[in-house]
Amino acid sequence: MTGETPVLLVMSADQEVTPDLLQVSLEEEDRYNRLRLIHWWDQERLAQARVLVVGAGALGNEILKQLALLGVGKILVADLDTIELSNLTRAVLFRDRDVGRAKTEVAAERVEELNPEVRVQPFTGNIVYDLGAGVYGEMDIVFGALDNREARLAINGHCWNLGKPWVDGAIEVISGVARMFVPGEEAPCYECTMSEMDYQLLEQRRSCALLTREERLEGKVPTTPTTASVIAGIQVQEAIKWLHRDRDLPTLAGKGFVFNGLTHDSYVVEYQRRADCPAHDTFAEVIPTDLSVDTPVREVLEFVRREVSPQAVVDLSREVCVGVVCRKCEWRIELFRSLGKVTEEEARCERCGEVGEPQLMHSLYGDEPFLDKTLAELGLPPYDIFAGREGLEMKHYLLAADRGRALGKIG
Repeated sequence: MTGETPVLLVMSADQEVTPDLLQVSLEEEDRYNRLRLIHWWDQERLAQARVLVVGAGALGNEILKQLALLGVGKILVADLDTIELSNLTRAVLFRDRDVGRAKTEVAAERVEELNPEVRVQPFTGNIVYDLGAGVYGEMDIVFGALDNREARLAINGHCWNLGKPWVDGAIEVISGVARMFVPGEEAPCYECTMSEMDYQLLEQRRSCALLTREERLEGKVPTTPTTASVIAGIQVQEAIKWLHRDRDLPTLAGKGFVFNGLTHDSYVVEYQRRADCPAHDTFAEVIPTDLSVDTPVREVLEFVRREVSPQAVVDLSREVCVGVVCRKCEWRIELFRSLGKVTEEEARCERCGEVGEPQLMHSLYGDEPFLDKTLAELGLPPYDIFAGREGLEMKHYLLAADRGRALGKIG
């Protein structure tokens, strides 16, 4: 021990000095010293974990802070917003000087300042339309930290398709809920928990033509940082237990933790799987390819017809709007983007002012006039998943050439 700083090991009278405990105590430079004292804890496992945090507001800030402190090594944080002054009362990672900057960029910087051993890749965009489905397949677990049902449905669908667990959080005023969904044959998913009112609120964001209405209809949810801390703490704790699931730790899988901040009552509810829920499709396999979102549609069709059959078609992962038509005026505008990114206003006929009819496409048959366009030009995001189909035979493929672009420093 000559030349080394002496270590004072404080123990209870009945605590046994084991070699493991002594070794941990001697590692004074290890920032995870106290965590390693937990008998089931595997810090190296956390360092290798890759997680997705969707939302960088009040809940997302608290989740990111705790992941940083715990040394969860690879994080992708997704959000589409910039920082507003009102965020500063609920977001520990943001400062006055950050107002106007992208939430994800600032959050990534601050998390890496908190713990330089953690790598954070920011993604600024709408996860419903701009985040490739393949990103979910890379994750060990996904966090939902948002106030948007449409985004939750997107997370739920991708997680179920790819067999990935996710932990949802929701807060309002000083109450909240944390719930965990783990794909399985008998397991409930997020959509199983939706009520008729949830569907009605979701439909308010859409016109009868399924076009997106203005964001002003969404409103703002009043929240506090204290409630965000409680719910985010439960979310992260459940994720940590899931990452150690071989240690037989109980989790909230298929359940929700409900917190009432007015009375400090809390209880756990168990969700039931809905037999008619449409969200339980799980891909048998996703096959990596050398294709990217910059590949022309023609080449994607040729690939599928080599791999599946000469008559196969390509099924895209999302509905694409190729244009809008006003049949009354014979007016048409060409658009190539995900349907949800076409607003009601831009679909209005220039002649009569009525909302036109969107022309939708989900599959590629080979006779389209835009075969020389790339998948990106159709509105698909990098690292997405598509299917080759003939009859009942279907195979799913990954645009694997986009991996570096999608995952960045956590790839």
